[in-house]
Amino acid sequence: MTTRDWSIQEVARLAGTTSRTLRHYDDVGLLHPSRMGSNGYRYYDAASLTRLQRILLLRELGLGIAAIAEVLGGNTDDASALATHLHWLQQEKNRLDRQIASVELTIETLKGGEELMAENMFDGFDHTQYKAEVEERWGAETYASSDAWWRSMTDTDKAAWMQRQKQLAADWSAAADTGVAADSAEAQALAQRHVEWLGSIPGTPAGKQYILGLGDMYVADPRFAANYGGTAGATFVRDALRIYADANL
Repeated sequence: MTTRDWSIQEVARLAGTTSRTLRHYDDVGLLHPSRMGSNGYRYYDAASLTRLQRILLLRELGLGIAAIAEVLGGNTDDASALATHLHWLQQEKNRLDRQIASVELTIETLKGGEELMAENMFDGFDHTQYKAEVEERWGAETYASSDAWWRSMTDTDKAAWMQRQKQLAADWSAAADTGVAADSAEAQALAQRHVEWLGSIPGTPAGKQYILGLGDMYVADPRFAANYGGTAGATFVRDALRIYADANL
């Protein structure tokens, strides 16, 4: 009986990833192809696809390459590691559920011609959760400036800004997955985007030391590291920002 396998291009298309990422997973020992064709192409069988499914799930949970390798290798407490990330996911789900309910309520209120209640419109859009940390690190004036800026924005502007942040984080994670170096042109272009994004926020401290400190915080704080695929991804971001700051700030 012949067991079917899939080419690297087919797997990339089915999994919504890239051939480059799959080759990187092979290079780092995370996912080897089940066989190599005479033409040098990689092919993957059902077991390989199952392993890839687990890898992609763990990436969605915020684990970096090294952590995924440990989980798949059985060298860590899988349940404990996943429970931590499940907790983060549940918090994010709760926040999104509150946002959805808030927007649905606004729509229904507008359709019914009723008066909008401001206290109900922004549930789940809590940007004040880091207030104490920002004030401790960079001062009350920094927080006050950014808070006033945020409150002055329209809902459309807020949504666009948050989408910009999410896309930047996704692009960082994708670059880390492909294994590019922190000093590569791709990583440095992302670092420039990151610095420009930060600079768009009124009150953001300027200068090299701020960028270096922020990069260190991304690595040290799991809440921020999760935005970049875990500690390994955050380390890549930090290193790229350091190189950019040394050269440009």
